Amino acid sequence: MAAQSFSPSLTRLLFTVKYASLQSRCCAVHSKAQYSTVYNPSEKTFDKILIANRGEIACRVIKTCKKMGIQTVAVHSDVDSSAVHTKMADEAVCVGPAPTSKSYLNMDAIMDAIRATGAQAVHPGYGFLSENKEFAKRLAAEGVTFIGPDTHAIQAMGDKIESKLIAKAAKVNTIPGFDGVVKTAEEAVKIAKDIGYPVMIKASAGGGGKGMRISWNDEETREGFRFSSQEAESSFGDDRLLIEKYIDNPRHIEIQVLADKHGNALWLNERECSIQRRNQKVVEEAPSTFLDPVTRRAMGEQAVQLAKAVQYSSAGTVEFLVDSKKNFYFLEMNTRLQVEHPITECITGLDLVEQMIRVASGYQLQHKQQDIPINGWAIESRVYAEDPYKSFGLPSIGRLSEYQEPLNLSNVRVDSGIQEGSDISIYYDPMISKLVTYGSTRAEALARMEDALDNYVIRGVTHNIPLLREIITHPRFISGDISTSFLPEVYPDGFKGHQLEVDRRRELLASAAALYITAQLRSQMVLGNLRVPSTPVECSHWELCVKLGEGHHSAEVTKSGNVYTVHVDGGKVEVSGQWNLASPLLPLIINGQHRMLQCLSRDASGKIVLQYLGTSFQVHVLSKLATELNTYMPEKVPEDTSSILRSPMPGTMVTVSVKPGDTVAEGQEICVIEAMKMQNSLTASKQAKVKSVHCKPGETVGEGDLLVELE
Repeated sequence: MAAQSFSPSLTRLLFTVKYASLQSRCCAVHSKAQYSTVYNPSEKTFDKILIANRGEIACRVIKTCKKMGIQTVAVHSDVDSSAVHTKMADEAVCVGPAPTSKSYLNMDAIMDAIRATGAQAVHPGYGFLSENKEFAKRLAAEGVTFIGPDTHAIQAMGDKIESKLIAKAAKVNTIPGFDGVVKTAEEAVKIAKDIGYPVMIKASAGGGGKGMRISWNDEETREGFRFSSQEAESSFGDDRLLIEKYIDNPRHIEIQVLADKHGNALWLNERECSIQRRNQKVVEEAPSTFLDPVTRRAMGEQAVQLAKAVQYSSAGTVEFLVDSKKNFYFLEMNTRLQVEHPITECITGLDLVEQMIRVASGYQLQHKQQDIPINGWAIESRVYAEDPYKSFGLPSIGRLSEYQEPLNLSNVRVDSGIQEGSDISIYYDPMISKLVTYGSTRAEALARMEDALDNYVIRGVTHNIPLLREIITHPRFISGDISTSFLPEVYPDGFKGHQLEVDRRRELLASAAALYITAQLRSQMVLGNLRVPSTPVECSHWELCVKLGEGHHSAEVTKSGNVYTVHVDGGKVEVSGQWNLASPLLPLIINGQHRMLQCLSRDASGKIVLQYLGTSFQVHVLSKLATELNTYMPEKVPEDTSSILRSPMPGTMVTVSVKPGDTVAEGQEICVIEAMKMQNSLTASKQAKVKSVHCKPGETVGEGDLLVELE
């Protein structure tokens, strides 16, 4: 029978019906957290907008456009042809192959898409071409509206050197540093010495933590200059660098601004963005626990002064570093919609995408400064396909074999652009979603975030939920005692996952034992009836051994109805639940406390992987007889990794600095891998001679691939 075919418009209609909940999740916030997008038919904006982006931000923009009655055009690379944003849009146009330079940064192809579809305006989202003045100029030359500031503001604020000079002239507090372009590594060393260590080396055209390095000495300055310039060229096509004083242990707090083309400008309160790794934000919240009303107003007014100094018109963000005495210094201005904009929308009730579209259409702002509230508290966790146990997050790739967002919970918003079956590739940012929770108080928002992380089902890729949950439940974070050094200070030896206390370990062991018995009992059934028993069936008492790490724990289990009583490690634990073994979520009541666990995997030998308190734990449950027999099993000898170098992440080889026969010193650079536009230097773990090299520049490598062997 021939395959049934549908017209493109009917296909999109069917997708819309099937994935209606998926489309609404981009802005799914309940009760007070709902921001307003009110379509006013008398307020003419645009008939059709092209979104020059991908993923969650493209979905986010499309959502507001639909509410405003605006048709949308998605652009995509060939590997993104089935991505969620292409299905949500009214039209979709392929603009090239997977590499960003040939697709999402391909201005010629995007301009062709604009002409072909008749789009009247372009929303750039964030990243890619969002702060590219040449793109904005080309749009203007074609009579197409750029939904963002004009080219003057993009150029002035996009160049960190020029923006700092403008900020000084506008009487905005600035960080001491060198105001020119640093041309060579030796010049960088001289300037750093003049300023005084530590210094920050960063890309003039940069953002998103790319092209940034902290240097504490001359050697780090030389190395930082090299990597920052390479990352800047790769990410922004501009390798110019600047150097300024690094303010040790500051807070990173930013002010959201909104301005129109009529000279009106507002500040929409602040966002606390101090929880970072590699200068990239991980958890944000609004408002900040640190600012008092006087400091908040001073920062807001300076942000507006800067916006007016460059005749800014659109949504933008002015970032500040704030020291322990509440002195604040201008860091940079992002002339685009910020990744973390949802938390501002939650506490103000404004739809920032709608406001950007209105401003681009020439309308005046609808609000005055006194109209901007702080209602409640909002927290955002950036959920990444990353391994948090490697440098707080090295990229992971794979296919989402199972995916379930926690939208069943109240006051939870998930901005994402993926679905079950989506691929996380090496070509793009590894963000899975932005998970946002809202509450009338910070404690309420934090409690909801904890529940949301526990209920978030992600299979197929390694993710950073273990780290996110540990951050938001850490006493320092709860008390508001944070800075940009939070992660290295709290985890000086790297992130190790949740460290189980005695009571929590008992809970985990008891849950694993109860799950094991539940599975054993179910295996005796077929179609709800008992199989022919080979052993007595009416058993209600079991003696087990549960292995966790290097520890072996004896457990006695009894069952009464739906409740298991487990005696383990000198304590008694009662575990009950619905025990749906087909569900990825395992809601249990443990000693009267509600806990949400996830069973990540389970096999017939008793090996179980449970996600408990955010962290994955591998346990092995055995009967008493199996435990005795297991002592005779040979153990696998771990690989000696001192003489080999494996790739810690998937990526592309940038440079290989050694060849067979070379002698390397401990700590010497062997090669550089680029993953998601971040360059990572791999070094020798010992002094040795190079035996063989299994990689070369330009090659794509996977996590765990053998790169170099040492003698």
